[in-house]
Amino acid sequence: MRHPVETESGPVEGIPGRDRSLTVFRGIPYAAPPVGDLRWRPPEPPLTWTGVRAAHSFGPMCPQAPNSEVAGLDLPMSEDCLHLNIWTGAASAAERRPVLVWIYGGGFRVGTGASPRYDGEGLARKGLVVVTFNYRLGAFGFLATPELSAESAHHASGNYGLLDTVAVLRWVRDNIAGFGGDPDRVTLAGQSAGAGTVNFLAMSPLARGLCHRAVAQSHARHSRDPELRYLATSYRTLADAESAGARYAEEHGGRSPARLRALPWQKLVDGDAAVDSAVDTGSSAKPPLFRPVVDGWVIPAGYDETYAKGLQNDVGYLAGNNLDESGAVPETTFAAYRAAGKKAWRPGMPPVHVTLDDHVAAARRKFGDLAEEFLRLYPAATDDEAGRAHNAAVRDNARISTFLWGADWTRHANRPLYTYFWTHASPARGQHPRRASHGSEIDFVFGNLDREDADWTDEDRAVAETMSGYWANFAATGDPNGPGLPNWPAYSPDSASVTEVGDGFGPIPVADAARLDFWKRFFLTQQAW
Repeated sequence: MRHPVETESGPVEGIPGRDRSLTVFRGIPYAAPPVGDLRWRPPEPPLTWTGVRAAHSFGPMCPQAPNSEVAGLDLPMSEDCLHLNIWTGAASAAERRPVLVWIYGGGFRVGTGASPRYDGEGLARKGLVVVTFNYRLGAFGFLATPELSAESAHHASGNYGLLDTVAVLRWVRDNIAGFGGDPDRVTLAGQSAGAGTVNFLAMSPLARGLCHRAVAQSHARHSRDPELRYLATSYRTLADAESAGARYAEEHGGRSPARLRALPWQKLVDGDAAVDSAVDTGSSAKPPLFRPVVDGWVIPAGYDETYAKGLQNDVGYLAGNNLDESGAVPETTFAAYRAAGKKAWRPGMPPVHVTLDDHVAAARRKFGDLAEEFLRLYPAATDDEAGRAHNAAVRDNARISTFLWGADWTRHANRPLYTYFWTHASPARGQHPRRASHGSEIDFVFGNLDREDADWTDEDRAVAETMSGYWANFAATGDPNGPGLPNWPAYSPDSASVTEVGDGFGPIPVADAARLDFWKRFFLTQQAW
């Protein structure tokens, strides 16, 4: 696709990928710059241009505090950041390839669609059109105040980052055919906060019909699991968001939207200090202050009500968790975590319990009257045993929570759900020792094992070939299965199993019977979100 492609805003010209059979388009505006009076408003259509726009370079990152997610990227920060990027192997607009729209993670606080980890060439070689993009972060994406809600025709504020994603999906619907994509086969996929956005938009009437499949890589959680209150699945009520946002506004220049919009963006960037300490998570973990809002418009209702009434969008789903996340860590790192203590804490980070005292105290805090039963099911007499028991509990919690979420989701769903548990230890991102950590599956899903920042093995490449094959098949058909791939059975609420992907490929139990029964009973004691 070497000729310019027409979009509703004007023609764009891409450049050849590293694989010369692919074309890459970078930095295409999908919305007007959200600056000045457009700060804290729903995205407006992109400005038009005359002549051919050279889509050769990534656009600026959205404003965010310095962080490891974007370290090393030679890109500026600017509020004029609502751009998207496309990888396609289509020879002409006559092709209709399935489309995967990828949402980066980062706690709704950090990240960019320009990260090399999300390079779309590997999946484009498997027949997809891949789209990445930037969305507003932190206070710019999720500030709610009574004054901002009063400006809104919907009497809502705080979901600008989600509305950016809806704008991307509308742009894809209206323009992706010119890049050889099929607007009737769009998969919305993301990891961590990206998965949270997928989950929220799967419940949003604004996204209905704009995507047909959903992929949530860490996490999809049961509505009664207290872990969802601080992970990327966490949301706020509009009243709570407005109250916290009003305090934030007062601290940063005043409640008046006009005054706040006049401030330089550098004055509004929030770091780890922007934490919502009012949420009871059953642990020391707390969510970031700025995150999505159940506002009655973008997100009409919470998980429990939405699923109970069958109000979610009719999309196929693929969702799962990782071995070394949500507070579970490799046994070889126990000593390092004990030495570090809580120095590395940040909003949204799960607690890691690798001492006997912490394991017991955390159990009593979280489980109350059920604590002694928990400690019998996950026993420990030494620090190392406590670390192993903690890991086992965290992993059981995640698998069981997703299993129960699946039962709620599928009760009124017409399309299949596929769940997974990622177990392959990765060398990516300087992880020594290797671990199947939060986000480690991304490189394998994208097939991006050609970078020089890790010691990839032939086994890694074989796992990546399978993983990217599953994801490509799901985007194309709604079923990850295909020739040469191990069978991945669809989710069933009658089978307490999940498909392992990584070190093995096939169904495994979510937990043993006694532990499964314990977690079910514990969740019933918790408030439904």
